Amino acid sequence: MEREIKPYVLRRGEEDRHAPRLSLDYERALNPQQLAAVSAGDGPALVIAGAGSGKTRTLVYRVAYLIDRGVDPQTILLLTFTRKAAQEMLNRAGLLIGARCDRVTGGTFHSVANTLLRRYGRPIGVEPGFTILDRGDAEDLISLLRGQLGLSEKEKRFPRKGTIAEIFSKCENTLQSLEEVVLGEFAHFSDHLQDFDRLKRAYEGAKRQRQLLDYDDLLVKLRGLLDADESTRRTISSQFRFLLVDEYQDTNRLQADLIRKLAATHENVMVVGDDSQSIYGFRGATFRNIMGFPELFPGAKIYKLEENYRSTQPILNLANEIIQGAAEKYTKHLFTRKLDGPLPVLVQAGGEHTQSRFVAQKILELREEGVPLGEMAVLFRSSFHSFDLEIELSRKDLPFVKRGGYKFIETAHVKDLLAHLRVVENPLDAVSWNRLLLLADGVGPKKAQELIASFMKGGRPGDVLRKVGGRCGPALKDLARILEEVGREGTMMPAEQVSRVYEYYLPVLREQYDDYPKRMRDLEHLSSMAERYRRLEQFLADLALEPPDESVVDVEAPNRDDERLVLSTIHSAKGLEWRCVFVIWVVDGRFPSAYSFMTEDELEEERRLLYVAVTRAKDHLYLTYPINIYDKTTGMVLSKPSRFLDEVPAACFDTWTLVEEDESHAWD
Repeated sequence: MEREIKPYVLRRGEEDRHAPRLSLDYERALNPQQLAAVSAGDGPALVIAGAGSGKTRTLVYRVAYLIDRGVDPQTILLLTFTRKAAQEMLNRAGLLIGARCDRVTGGTFHSVANTLLRRYGRPIGVEPGFTILDRGDAEDLISLLRGQLGLSEKEKRFPRKGTIAEIFSKCENTLQSLEEVVLGEFAHFSDHLQDFDRLKRAYEGAKRQRQLLDYDDLLVKLRGLLDADESTRRTISSQFRFLLVDEYQDTNRLQADLIRKLAATHENVMVVGDDSQSIYGFRGATFRNIMGFPELFPGAKIYKLEENYRSTQPILNLANEIIQGAAEKYTKHLFTRKLDGPLPVLVQAGGEHTQSRFVAQKILELREEGVPLGEMAVLFRSSFHSFDLEIELSRKDLPFVKRGGYKFIETAHVKDLLAHLRVVENPLDAVSWNRLLLLADGVGPKKAQELIASFMKGGRPGDVLRKVGGRCGPALKDLARILEEVGREGTMMPAEQVSRVYEYYLPVLREQYDDYPKRMRDLEHLSSMAERYRRLEQFLADLALEPPDESVVDVEAPNRDDERLVLSTIHSAKGLEWRCVFVIWVVDGRFPSAYSFMTEDELEEERRLLYVAVTRAKDHLYLTYPINIYDKTTGMVLSKPSRFLDEVPAACFDTWTLVEEDESHAWD
């Protein structure tokens, strides 16, 4: 189903005569489509922003325009998916309109929910001093409760803690029941449905008792607050009279419902996104949100941004043709003033190794032609698709960084150190207690649980730890000392607290990890991050809500230099751009994945994934696919390029076929 968009265009000279005189020349700064969106009147609005069309610029100018028009900055709420994005937009708006932007509230859904719950959450039993569990902490608590309920001792294998956490999270973010999620996506665990229900109730109870909220709770509890307390709902909605939402195509059902409730006293909601870049279904995001926005907000005006400032027209022609085949979309056509450029190249390789050798050789050639390594990227559908290429790049001594691996906040050593600070902030945090007690010499799981039980009964942790004798006595006395030292109110700033715990933890780090020098750099980085904070509570909350992206322990090629090629999954590459992009494994059965053949929705998301990959390229684009690949899962031999290229006119490509000649290769 295609939706024709009739753009609402500002008629020049027809602004409200009583409105204040605008300080910026918006007509000069923006193209006509951007101007129409920026100067939209009150009421709901959907901005369909094509790839590379200046979405961020449009949001920045919208903030400036509202303030310029006389809107109180404190009544504007900008919701984004990273705090960095919100800060960047508000900083840019500040350069346009001045310090008034400092009073605009901007942040992620979760960070805004955190602030509102600490201020207004008491009517639903949420105390201001709650601790936020990250995903790893949530899994540890689930594991703890699973053991207490005897579910790990069943004859039939019970799912791992990560799978259980995923199931619980899916329930919250998709607004589905436990039964719907299990039977719909985890049917092989349907025998455990009753046990899942017991465990979920125990999990909710444990969090409530210990003042813990996981990521999903932040949104669930805010939604519950807005539902349960009309006075608070009207207060919050009246406080934020203008809502701006970035990347709306990536929202889940819970987030869309929150936006609807935050607009309870008005309908001044502008959401910006691109239906063609909705690719996070596996996280619970739903394509239906952006397609259904006009039904959620009847009378919404729809705008579109189609002028692309990133890619050449030959690349955009290919992108337009790929998305043209989508079953449901908002009709748009990307165009640019950069008319000239080489055609995208579709490269057939005789096998995976031939593909890898071609990519490595072409990268060397492009570098010789003046394209820096840092301006090139290799993108792929799944992380394992790059394994052979990584070996070839190392052979050619081409340095690279692979986007993936554990995130900074998820690394064991960072979680170890933060566990000490979390129990200082919230002595009822049993998950963090369990983690740090197991680090102490001589303490096993049973002893850790005994100690935690003593804490939960009201025993002062320092007193309990000092009374323990035997082999673990000295280690627990040291632990008591360091926790009391860093927990003494008003004596230390967060950076000093991190440094003191780091000194205490360093012998453990050296004992447990062969690569401890790399991990030490992460912990030093953590200390420098803490210097920006005056309160430990805020530091820990921000780390949980907006963790840094990368750790030093991430996957890197040896002998790195200042300039590195980027290897990345397409999901991790969204929002980024390079002069030259290689998309590898564009073979039917891998892209789209054979797993997506089961449902139309999953197949359509794969199409959008290819569209995202193609639109990352500025000047050069190579799509490569190996042939004669035996796929063990399906029993098929894969040799056909992606079905999404079937209806693309041949004129959109140069087509090359690689021909192997012993240890060298050439292509036609």
